[in-house]
Amino acid sequence: MEFDLSKRHCYWFNELCRIPHGSRNEKQLSDFIAGFAREHGLDYKQDEVYNVIIEKKASPGYENSEPLILQAHMDMVCEANGDCKHDFLKDGLDLYVDDGLLKARGTTLGGDDGTGVAYMLAILEDDTLAHPPLSCIFTTMEEIGLLGASALKPEDVHGHRMISLDGGGECHTLLSSAGGGTAIVSRKLSFEPNNDPCLLLQVKGLLGGHSGGDIHLEKGNANKIAARMIREAEMAGFELRLVGFSGGMKDNAIPREAAAIVAVKADKEKLKEFFRKKEKEIWQELEFSDNGFKVEIGETESSRKLTAEDSRSFIDLLYLFPNGFRNRSMVIEGLTTASLNLGVVRMKDDTAELDALIRAALDSHADDLLNQVKVLSELLGWQFKVEGRYPGWSYSEVSPMRDVFRKVCEDNGRELEISAAHGGCECGVFKGLDPQIDIISFGPVTRYIHTPDEELDLASFDRSYDLLCEIIKECR
Repeated sequence: MEFDLSKRHCYWFNELCRIPHGSRNEKQLSDFIAGFAREHGLDYKQDEVYNVIIEKKASPGYENSEPLILQAHMDMVCEANGDCKHDFLKDGLDLYVDDGLLKARGTTLGGDDGTGVAYMLAILEDDTLAHPPLSCIFTTMEEIGLLGASALKPEDVHGHRMISLDGGGECHTLLSSAGGGTAIVSRKLSFEPNNDPCLLLQVKGLLGGHSGGDIHLEKGNANKIAARMIREAEMAGFELRLVGFSGGMKDNAIPREAAAIVAVKADKEKLKEFFRKKEKEIWQELEFSDNGFKVEIGETESSRKLTAEDSRSFIDLLYLFPNGFRNRSMVIEGLTTASLNLGVVRMKDDTAELDALIRAALDSHADDLLNQVKVLSELLGWQFKVEGRYPGWSYSEVSPMRDVFRKVCEDNGRELEISAAHGGCECGVFKGLDPQIDIISFGPVTRYIHTPDEELDLASFDRSYDLLCEIIKECR
C-alpha cells in the first residue's frame, strides 16, 4: 500500500512531517496551523504556549447539536538511531513506506500524535462532512508533561463531549487514565576527605519498563535495590560512607541500572562477599519477574566521601522511599490505580536530587502519596517540591460518546474494545477543566512509538479516518 497524498489526511500528515515539531519546538507548526485557520476563514485562538484552538460552525441540520471537541497534541518525541545525522530542530522527516507501513528513516515518525493533527486538518477543510459545531484543540508539550493542555483555561473548552485523537487501535477507547505529578527531592551535600578504599556497586540486567503500564509487574527498581544492599550492609555491621550514587534516566521509566560508590572502613573482601550473598537473595525475589538481575562489584578510589550525617540521610531516604504498585481498581480487572516510581537519582557537584513520578486515578490518592514523600523528605532533612501536577481521568459508567463509538463499530461489523490506562494523558487535564465532559479516545494502529522503529499502518490510517467521520456524523 502506498502513502497516497491525494487523501487529505495523508496529505496533511506529510505536510506536518516537513516541519520540525519536537516538544518545546512547536512554534513553527503552531503558526502553520494558525495560518491554515486564516486561509479557511475559521475562527481561531493561538495562546502564549502555542496551543491553537480552531472553531467551525455546524453543517446544515446540526445547528442545534451540542458542540464536539476534537483534540490532539502537535509535539513528537525526537529519537534517532546513533548513526543518523538528522537535526530535529531544523530538518523535516524522511518518510518511506515498507510493506504498507509508513516510517521515518532513522528517526521517530511522530504518528503520536501527528495522525490526530492530520485528521483534524482534513476534517476542518471538508465542507461536505455532516458535523455538529466543532472545536479543534491542538496542544503543545504533551510528551514532556502535558504542559500545553495544562495551560488551557475552562473558557477554552467549548463543549461537554470530546474525542481525544491520541489513541490507537481503530475500534478501541480508553476508559480512564491516571493523574499525578513528579516529586523532586533534593539536598545540598557536605563532604570530607577520604583515605579509605572504595567499592563500586553496579546493579544491572533489569528489564525496566514504563512506569504506567509495567509498574504492577513487580520488576526490580535499580535505585531501590542498590540502596537496600548498602543499608543492609550497614545493618550487618559494615562501616560505610557513600561517595556517589546515580541511577535511572527518566522519571516515567522503571530504572534498569544504578551505580553507587562507597568508602569502606572494613575488610572490603568481606563486604564483597556480603554483596554477593545479597545478590543471590534478591535474584530469588525477582526470579519470575526480572531474572536478568545481576550485581557487578569493582574497586575504585575517591579523595572524598559524604559526611556521616549526609551519607546516612541519603541512604535512609532511598531505602525508605515508597515505590511501586500501591492500589488497584475494584471495578476494572487488572488496573493499577496508584503507584510511585523512584525513576532518577543523580548527584551533581555538591547536590543530590531524586525524581519520583506519582500516578493515581484519584486526586486524593496522588495527594496522599505526594504527602508521604514530603513528610519522609522533611524528616530526613531534604527539600521537597512537586512539578507537572495534572489530574486523572476517572472511569464513568455512563458515556453517550462511548455508545456512539460502539454503534459505529457495530455498523462496520466490528466490536468496540475498551481498556483503562495507568499512564497519564491529556484527557485527565480536560476532565479537570470540565468534570462533566464525556470523552472517548481514538486513533489508527501505530507501533513502536517513541523509538526510531515507529511505524504507522497506512490501511489502518485510512480506515480510522473513515470511522472518525462516521462518529462525528452520529454526534447530532
